[in-house]
Amino acid sequence: MRMHAETGDWLLVEQPIADRSARRGVIVGVRRSDGRPPYVVRWLDTNHEALVYPGPDAHVVTAAELAELDARVAARARAVQRSTDADRAPHPR
Repeated sequence: MRMHAETGDWLLVEQPIADRSARRGVIVGVRRSDGRPPYVVRWLDTNHEALVYPGPDAHVVTAAELAELDARVAARARAVQRSTDADRAPHPR
């Protein structure tokens, strides 16, 4: 699969550790006219900008795709919380 990005897209780098979420960075520069790497990325966790040649654990998403992903994750978290709250509620005897 060929990677393609535009300025304003997001680079997500999956973490090999199960309890860590993907590292996120906004693509602030695309060096090639065809949208292929390398990209200039501003990482959210450090606010550092770097020239990045993404590896196989990385993928590009648009801002809209990232918002949709975040909404799905938030909905799942709310469902789990409701389930946990229901388990803690006193049961009638």
